[in-house]
Amino acid sequence: MYCTVAQARAAGCTGTDDEVTGWIARAQAVVDAYTQQAFEPTDLTVAGTVSSRMRILLPRRVRTISAVRLGTGPGDTEYTVPVSAYRVTSSAVLGQVDAVQLAEFGYNDLVAGAESYAGGWAGLWGRWGSDALVDGSFGYDAPPSGVDLATAMVAAWSQAIATGQGTPGGGVAPGGIQVDDEGNNVVIEPAGADADAGGGPSAPRATTGVPQADVLLSLYRNDHTLIGGA
Repeated sequence: MYCTVAQARAAGCTGTDDEVTGWIARAQAVVDAYTQQAFEPTDLTVAGTVSSRMRILLPRRVRTISAVRLGTGPGDTEYTVPVSAYRVTSSAVLGQVDAVQLAEFGYNDLVAGAESYAGGWAGLWGRWGSDALVDGSFGYDAPPSGVDLATAMVAAWSQAIATGQGTPGGGVAPGGIQVDDEGNNVVIEPAGADADAGGGPSAPRATTGVPQADVLLSLYRNDHTLIGGA
């Protein structure tokens, strides 16, 4: 879990240990959706696109990769990339990004389609679409500092909203932020506000529902998109 039962209770959660654990589990899902990360080892299939530099950027912190599959778009024929034809980088190493780098140069006469006389690796990749699926283990080894406290706060807030202690549907979350049923920040337009003068309503933005938690989690937000499966 991202936080302990004791931390969730200290943030305001009540009930049995099992009930508090349930609220923590819901809070973890909210934290994952807000940050687009996973803060414990998680087996996933992630969707990506092969760039012109033969790199597949991945939207989660990479731990290990078990398979890289190309040609996964509609109507394509899927091809599993040999382990010798790619290398993996992870943001767990300072200065690196989460990605799979396909071999750009060279050849392998033992791999069908990658032979020297067939154009090598570059010739092989040219036969497949740019859609890719990457199977592996993603996420942090353990929740980093601040994620535990944020999770505890979101767990307590979620319980308060669900049990009627808060005000869902345009209620006010801690810190005075107005939120809708899905936890999006919304600003209600004041009567008579002039939209042309900048007084119009702001578009909803993603949030955990708890501004303090948003601040703690801001360091870990990942702007990459689309997870292929879980």
